[in-house]
Amino acid sequence: MKNLKQRLKQGETLNGCWLNLGSSLTAEIVGQAGFDWVLIDLEHGAGSESDVLGQLQALEHTGAGAIVRVESAEGQRIHRVLDMGAEGVMCPKISNPEEAQKVVNGLHYPPYGNRGVAKMVRATGFAQNFTQYYEEARETILGVVQIETVEVLNHLDAVAAIDGVDVLFIGPADLSMELGIFGQFDHPRFKEALQETVNAAQKAGKSTGILFFNPNDYQTYHDLGIRLIACGADATFVADGARNLAQKLSGFRAAYK
Repeated sequence: MKNLKQRLKQGETLNGCWLNLGSSLTAEIVGQAGFDWVLIDLEHGAGSESDVLGQLQALEHTGAGAIVRVESAEGQRIHRVLDMGAEGVMCPKISNPEEAQKVVNGLHYPPYGNRGVAKMVRATGFAQNFTQYYEEARETILGVVQIETVEVLNHLDAVAAIDGVDVLFIGPADLSMELGIFGQFDHPRFKEALQETVNAAQKAGKSTGILFFNPNDYQTYHDLGIRLIACGADATFVADGARNLAQKLSGFRAAYK
């Protein structure tokens, strides 16, 4: 594992991006690019649960730690990706402490949760390292809940206080949509929600994260105290690269007629 949880606890800023193509090849390319972490997206990404294993294997020997966003807080979804070797799990649209606790229950073995015990899985080296994995899991598995609803803004302190919730991760698109100000990330209400989330996390000794779309916004979010930072995605990198090159070639063609 890449020690994401401990590095955040120490106050380090971790840079990451999304993987939404479901491809082990783009996972490997992105993993070698210099990111601290990547997010394999099962909520909106093109891949399915069956594609996660190949991406985790591709990331194994890169410097990027792997977090998987599952579709829901159902225990089976969380257990599956952890058994495959994910270092952390992100759950979308957590609206109250009860839902956040359900996430934590899925992340951890008893007595801290209800994760099922399976030794013959990739995360434990197929039983070779089970004891070590079991003893260290609570201190290494990163629990990330997404702040994306109006309801959760009324429960931020309670959610952040839950042992096992390590990161409050702001989903700007969904949160701004729910606030009725879609895409208006400079709107006072959106900024207020950001500050409230950061305050709750800091009060509980936890971290805050965000996905943003313009790398020039980095300082704005870093200065707020956000330390799990994501910008871009493998699909974006491919699309932007393809468009940019096609436009250049079209320009050359027009110039050399």
